[in-house]
Amino acid sequence: MMKRLIAGGRHFLGLHKPGRNLNVWPDDIFLVSYPKSGNTWTRFLIANLVYPKKNPDFSNINQLIPDPEAMSKRDLDRSPRPRILKSHQYFDPRYQKVIYIVRDPRDVVLSEYHFDIKRRAISEDYPLSQFVERFVRGELNHPNGTWGENAASWVYTRANDPRFLLIRYEALQSQAMEEMGKIARFLSLAVGPEELRRAIDLSAADRMRDLEKKQGHLWSSTRETRQDKPFVRSAKSGGWKKELPEIGIAEIESKWGSLMRDVGYELVVSSFSESGMPGMANKS
Repeated sequence: MMKRLIAGGRHFLGLHKPGRNLNVWPDDIFLVSYPKSGNTWTRFLIANLVYPKKNPDFSNINQLIPDPEAMSKRDLDRSPRPRILKSHQYFDPRYQKVIYIVRDPRDVVLSEYHFDIKRRAISEDYPLSQFVERFVRGELNHPNGTWGENAASWVYTRANDPRFLLIRYEALQSQAMEEMGKIARFLSLAVGPEELRRAIDLSAADRMRDLEKKQGHLWSSTRETRQDKPFVRSAKSGGWKKELPEIGIAEIESKWGSLMRDVGYELVVSSFSESGMPGMANKS
């Protein structure tokens, strides 16, 4: 009874974290992705571009690019407008202007696996093959659906809408200046190459790892997780080619192959034998 009264009081005062139930304003811009798809990196890129004098780091990133899962309703409602907000939500028609970061699900599952070890959701010896099965079924520790459900809800609903910008994580890595230029134009920012390069350099993986070592205990996503395991890992693409078992690759491609092709990912499973084992194309 007391817990319910406390929760009710917090809700009345706006001290609860609203998540999907946040108030959405007409001038809001949402940075959306499925979990472990590069959202944090992109938050830093955008924060370093939009707020260069505020020295974005893990101690203030939630204030600069607010997270409705980590901040109170009261603080969110008081955030300066126009707000740029982080989200992992599946499609919400209230989100008028959206940057959606998509990442190869074969890499996403590896990042999810290591993050679940970091936050003690699974043991270090948990079989990766079993985790892939859970990933495909959407049986993970968040309410954001499967990779396919989340990505498809945005990509197929908002494709060709000028209020929607699709950014591939891999392109952001390989051609950062070009992709950040797209983001800057989408945000109507009058910035030049020097500002873009500065934001990219300040958001480099090595620098973010250094910041995490110093501030990981302060940030909402890492302060209650294992500090001996990094949140910012290799920050590279294609790790699945060496780390994922072939049957896991086949499961992911069989489930979401059409969507993966539509957003630019090449499939490597060539065929299935009668035993159900995949035939693999060259993964090198």
